[in-house]
Amino acid sequence: MISEQAKQRMRELASRYPMARSAVMPSLHIAQQEEGYITPEGLRAVAEAINLTVDDVESVATFYTMYYQRPQGKKIINVCTSISCYLRNCDPLVSHLEDRLGIKRGETTADGNYTLNTVECIASCSSAPALQVNGEFYENLTQESVDALIDQLDRELGVERRV
Repeated sequence: MISEQAKQRMRELASRYPMARSAVMPSLHIAQQEEGYITPEGLRAVAEAINLTVDDVESVATFYTMYYQRPQGKKIINVCTSISCYLRNCDPLVSHLEDRLGIKRGETTADGNYTLNTVECIASCSSAPALQVNGEFYENLTQESVDALIDQLDRELGVERRV
């Protein structure tokens, strides 16, 4: 449920721009923060706050990979698959993460701790291959550094995982 406070923040954002439409992306972030992903209610709240159609808002929400269309895990792993990362072997890293976490790209672990996504670009071309966990960058990755990262995340989550 989108709170009245979140809707007010969206309206305030829209008032800052010469064209309210410019507030669609930050308003979608607010909706996602409220519910964890973009729900139909979130789309309607954004559309109402900035005076757009739900279809207009949905076209933005479904275009960008930073807006989630379904519930995500506590740790959202977004692996870059752009040309720089591809040329520096991101595909084997994705396969390794799939094996390590027991899920395929686009899935969430049964315990709700991890979601593994692939994304087109995270603007880290000079330090490829790269990924983000909940928006935090990890660069120049190897299979070993990915294993160390998952071990660290498991400790943060209190997860005991067999490798």
